Amino acid sequence: MIYLELFLGFLRVGCFAFGGAYSAIPLIRDVVISAGWLTDDALTDMIAVSESTPGPIMINLATYVGSVKGGFLGSAVATFAVVLPSFVIILLVMVIFRRLMHEPCVKAVIDGLIPCVIGIISAVGGYMMLRCCFATGTDWTPDFKALLLTLFLAFLMFGSKPVFRRKMSPITLILVSAVLGIVFY
Repeated sequence: MIYLELFLGFLRVGCFAFGGAYSAIPLIRDVVISAGWLTDDALTDMIAVSESTPGPIMINLATYVGSVKGGFLGSAVATFAVVLPSFVIILLVMVIFRRLMHEPCVKAVIDGLIPCVIGIISAVGGYMMLRCCFATGTDWTPDFKALLLTLFLAFLMFGSKPVFRRKMSPITLILVSAVLGIVFY
C-alpha cells in the first residue's frame, strides 16, 4: 500500500511542479506532510541536504522519502513517479518533433535558434572569462595568473591540432584546467 501512496504522491509532484525545484518545494511539502511521511523539520533538513548533493532537488527528495518509507523499492517507486511525467512529455515532444522536423518552417526555426544558442553561450563564456581575468572586487585590474592560464588553455584548445596532429579532447582540457587551477590557486 505504501508503494502505491508513494507513486501517486510523487506522480502528483511530477505532474504539477513547474518552474524548477524551488517552486516545487511547496507542493512536495504538501504531499509529504499531508501523507505523514516526514515532519516539517525533517523535510526542511532534507531540503538542505538535497541542495548540497548532486542532482535535482525533486529527485533527491523523492528518493529520500521513498527510502525512509519503503526502503530501496520505495525509493525506486518515488523516483520513478516524480520523473515519469517529464519523461512522457519529452517522448511526446520528440515524436511530434520528428514528424515536423522536415517541415520548412520548423527547419527554419531550428536553423535560426542554433546561432542564438551559440551566441548566448559565447557571451556567458566571454563575460565569465573577463570577470575571472580582469575583475578583482569592483575595479577591473588584471589578474595575471588567470590571464596567463586562460591564454595557455586557449592555445591548447585552438593550437592542439597543428601541434599534436589532433584536436584535444574537452575532457582532457577540463582536467588540465583543474590541475592548473589547483596548482596556481
